[in-house]
Amino acid sequence: MHNPHHPHVLPVRDGVSPSCVVLPTRGQGSMLDFLVQRLPVVTRAQWCQRMHAGEVVDERGQPVVPERPFEGGLRLYYYRSLPAEPVLPFCETVLYQDEHLVVADKPHFMPVTPSGRYLHNTLLVRLKRQLGLPELSPLHRIDRDTAGLVLLSVQQSTRGVYQALFRDRQITKHYDAIAPWCADVAFPRDHVSRLEESPQFFRMHEVPGEPNSHTHMQVLEVVSGWARYRLSPITGKRHQLRVHMAALGLPLRNDPFYPVVNDPPEGDYSRPLQLLARSLEFVDPLTGVVRHFESERTLLPLG
Repeated sequence: MHNPHHPHVLPVRDGVSPSCVVLPTRGQGSMLDFLVQRLPVVTRAQWCQRMHAGEVVDERGQPVVPERPFEGGLRLYYYRSLPAEPVLPFCETVLYQDEHLVVADKPHFMPVTPSGRYLHNTLLVRLKRQLGLPELSPLHRIDRDTAGLVLLSVQQSTRGVYQALFRDRQITKHYDAIAPWCADVAFPRDHVSRLEESPQFFRMHEVPGEPNSHTHMQVLEVVSGWARYRLSPITGKRHQLRVHMAALGLPLRNDPFYPVVNDPPEGDYSRPLQLLARSLEFVDPLTGVVRHFESERTLLPLG
């Protein structure tokens, strides 16, 4: 049952791939004791229920029963589940699909991959289920708050050649954003700085040191104290565009994290972050064809 080239020994279920946890090299007690301590959000009784249902297996595909002793270094696979999940009143759009790639146009508020309170209502799980593509995997990610284009790999055998495009910066990405206008800040400009995780783990901030982030910025139009900007990331740090604009004193409209945390209550979709992954362009490494994709979504009017 074990496949060394694809160790996810539990099948994709309703679009959800199994999660994996690696046991440390040393430990005591049972597998159940470890899982309860490592992942306490699931109760002991719930882990027992999952084990008896055959929903927890090791890397060889062998079922893990509650009394099985701890085995250091072993990988365990299990299905993640949530007692309740927010229902998003939005849908993604598939703009392009072939045997290697899917290009999706994501709405605001939808996470790309499962995390936190979201599992089934994520772009990846929805597309796996709708398209019947169990190996589908995002080649890059955009924030839950950001709308626009996401490029996904259909099959594992060709994933590496497309991942290399991002690693080697062979993809041109442009974002549209709405933020305040200030005549004292000159455009076009290149913003370069060092970004690191802040004490609030979900936020990034600029710190002194060798730059590791770079964004090219230009203004598209100005109306009544607001401007529409074209932001072109050269690097791909988390929250890069949001932090760079906030550092200029021009935080993106409706940004819940920058410059201060102002997260809307659950279910409030009235203030979407005004950031859109507008376009992607690259030379397809398998065919040599120039690929260009444009989002069909729009941001709010200026003013």
